[in-house]
Amino acid sequence: MDNKGVCMDNLVLEATKITPKVHFDATSGVLEIAGDSYPEHSLQFYEQVFTWLDDFIGQTTLPITFHFRLFYFNTSSSKCILNILERLDEAYRRGRQVSLYWHYREDDEDIRESGEEFAEDLSLAFQFVKH
Repeated sequence: MDNKGVCMDNLVLEATKITPKVHFDATSGVLEIAGDSYPEHSLQFYEQVFTWLDDFIGQTTLPITFHFRLFYFNTSSSKCILNILERLDEAYRRGRQVSLYWHYREDDEDIRESGEEFAEDLSLAFQFVKH
């Protein structure tokens, strides 16, 4: 149960060769997407992520801690990631506590630059974490 009395299931999707691990914990508000994302039909894969996130934002008031730990993503996944970020940004602008961590490997400037480009269009502050 969260602090509004709504019981939600976690969303847990194991990583595959072409899709990231998704671990959204409804009890703690810690949400993570990690790995590679280049499914042929990105929107089809991410639809369940969008639905869960919309429900979580709408039904709870828990602070959100979101970790992106992506190593590679294609253009269609990039659009889906932006869609997730826009949902988080909207929640933040409406007063929700949202912490966003964009993880990248020390030798991977492409992933860092992608995060910086996403951050330019959002109110939400990104925290960049180098590994």
